[in-house]
Parts: sequence; structure tokens; C-alpha cells
Amino acid sequence: MSLFDTFFKEPKSRKIAIIFALLGTILPIGGLHKFYLGQYLWGIIYLLLRFSPWGHFDLLLQSACAFEAVWYFLQSPEDFNLRFNLGWGLEQVNQASMAAQQIRDLGQALQTLEKLRQDGLISELEFEQKRRNLVDN
Repeated sequence: MSLFDTFFKEPKSRKIAIIFALLGTILPIGGLHKFYLGQYLWGIIYLLLRFSPWGHFDLLLQSACAFEAVWYFLQSPEDFNLRFNLGWGLEQVNQASMAAQQIRDLGQALQTLEKLRQDGLISELEFEQKRRNLVDN
């Protein structure tokens, strides 16, 4: 895997984004965190303002970089992934919701089996076989 693939195609790390944003507060490379996060237009704007002939934007850009570093730090990993990794981590959320649905379905099936057993419609042996079959699958 090339450095390009690692840097631009892999899910973005919140820690690296924080480090790049903090570097923008002390070095004249403000906007590097924007490039890292795939916000290329903002990265170019940061660089243009940093190297503008007016020079009045340095403090503003340093403050923006510091603010964004704090913002990235305060975000939960899920929020960061939703915002900057185009939903990386959504698969885990979907898997968790599917697992929760399967647990609810299993509970309902077991309740139905128990009601059939109590009503005498299935024997104790049939109930146990069906319960094991449900739980094992």
C-alpha cells in the first residue's frame, strides 16, 4: 500500500487531524488538516490566506486551527467518522442494530413457544427441541 493510499483512502484518524490542526497554530502550514480530511477547497483557502501579501490573517488562521483541533478532540469517534470518513463506522452501527433486531425476534419466538407450551399445544419435549433450534441458530 502506497503512502498516497494510506494518507487519502484509509479512514481518517481523529488524532492525526488534531495533530495537523495544532501544527497549523505554530507552523506556516495552516490548512494541512483540511487537506488530510479531504476538504481541499478549505485547505487552499487556508494556504492562500496564510501566504497573502497582507499578512493580517496569521492570527485568525492560527486561532481557526486551534479551534478546529479542540473541536476534533471533543467530537466522539462516531461523530468524527460520520463527518469526515463518509460513514466509516456506519457498518458497525448497522450490524449492532441488526443484532438487536435478531435478539428481539428471538425473544418474541421464545415467548410464542412458551405460550404454545402453556396452552398444551406442544409437549415439553417439542418445546425444548424448538427452543434449542432457535437458540443455536
